[in-house]
Amino acid sequence: MKTRRGYLTHEQLAQVAERCGQSADIVLFLAYTGVRWGEMAALKADRVDISRRRVEIAEAVSEPRGLITWVTPKSHERRSVPFPEFLTPRLRLRCEGKHPDDLVFVGSAGAVLRAGNFRNRVFDAAVASAIKSDSSITRVTLHDLRHTAASLAVSAGANVKAVQRMLGHASAAITLDVYADLFDDDLDALAEALNLVVPAAVVLKMCSTDPESEFKKP
Repeated sequence: MKTRRGYLTHEQLAQVAERCGQSADIVLFLAYTGVRWGEMAALKADRVDISRRRVEIAEAVSEPRGLITWVTPKSHERRSVPFPEFLTPRLRLRCEGKHPDDLVFVGSAGAVLRAGNFRNRVFDAAVASAIKSDSSITRVTLHDLRHTAASLAVSAGANVKAVQRMLGHASAAITLDVYADLFDDDLDALAEALNLVVPAAVVLKMCSTDPESEFKKP
């Protein structure tokens, strides 16, 4: 049985991010790009293209036994990930005055931002506070922000291939397997969209025949 994932709506995400104070853009970046924590923590200034609104994911950091290790992304392939325009001012400010090899998101003293520290010092308290204000909010983890990104992308009309490329899955089949529940909703939206685009005259013609009389024909 698959573990139930935590998805946040745009409004719920805004409530959590707001409670993260100066770190709000970290939460928003994760939730609107779908990159993994280690990929975000390893992002360098020269891999942020403000004009194209893209970030290049080329490496990641992991923390086996608490030691920072630089590795390739999980898929071992570089990818270009888009970010929404409203994140541009925040990313520009993060990159301002930095050397191309400097990290965009950093912890204390400019060190690599660690997931455990961020979770314990900022994120968990922000989620708990948001839940007190709005009981509809799910108790999410940092990794659930990646799931939220997939959910928001699908609800915005992204197809499975686009979601696959954004998340860095090895194949669209993996994306469909992991997020089958989201694409079930997408199928409902597809039926609704088809209903809206068929010309009224065509609908009238298709529905002019009494369906019961069709079955009564010898």
